[in-house]
Amino acid sequence: MAFLATDGFEDSELTSPWNTVVESGGTAHLLSPEAGSVSGKNGHTQDVDVVVGDADPADYDALVLPGGTGNADHLRMDAGAVAFARHFGEQAKPVAVICHGAWILTDADVLDGRRMTSFPSLQTDLRNAGATWVDEEVVVDSWLVSSRTPADLSAFNRELVQAFTP
Repeated sequence: MAFLATDGFEDSELTSPWNTVVESGGTAHLLSPEAGSVSGKNGHTQDVDVVVGDADPADYDALVLPGGTGNADHLRMDAGAVAFARHFGEQAKPVAVICHGAWILTDADVLDGRRMTSFPSLQTDLRNAGATWVDEEVVVDSWLVSSRTPADLSAFNRELVQAFTP
């Protein structure tokens, strides 16, 4: 399973789903636009397993997009990251996104007709990208699982495991 993040991610939105995936028997890889490590806005540092521009999205069965404003803004400006995320939407492969993580999906142009949630400040962007935005703890719509904030992580992790389990 691919986790896509760069510096400035919301720490708990990476670590909590990561731990849930691993504890559920899954394999997690951190992808990022650059090699080395990434740092969360609250100090968590994690090594990058694969540079996203070198990754083949066909090698991954699911994608997790943690939030953090800086993280989300930088990822949506990286062509390799956008192309990677686009693959999952186009192939209807599971994607779990929380908080600001959804921004990259607007640039990937895969939200038309999807029902989802996010941090409230993204609702106009998501609607403009064709999504129906709702203010709910967690939303599951076909291949897409979405949540609003770290306060929703329990529900997000529960639905992520359900969606990612074949």
